[in-house]
Amino acid sequence: MSHIRVNIERLVLKRFEPLEGKALSNELEAQLQHVLANPATRSEWAHSHRTPVMTLGTMPLEGGKNGPSKFARCVAQAVGRGLKP
Repeated sequence: MSHIRVNIERLVLKRFEPLEGKALSNELEAQLQHVLANPATRSEWAHSHRTPVMTLGTMPLEGGKNGPSKFARCVAQAVGRGLKP
């Protein structure tokens, strides 16, 4: 079994307080790990290919305690869909 480690080195989030940005970054890493570790999804993109740019579309960003989690989940799912050849 292979392991996937996601590390976001730089994420530019305008109009976020530092703690909000960190929480969003952490949640995005966790959601990407979850999406990328899914065996069904992984089998579709596991071969070598290049994806220089991914257009993910519009994503809602809600306020409140759960807003960053919902946003991170939407982004991670869109990235997972975008990795399919």
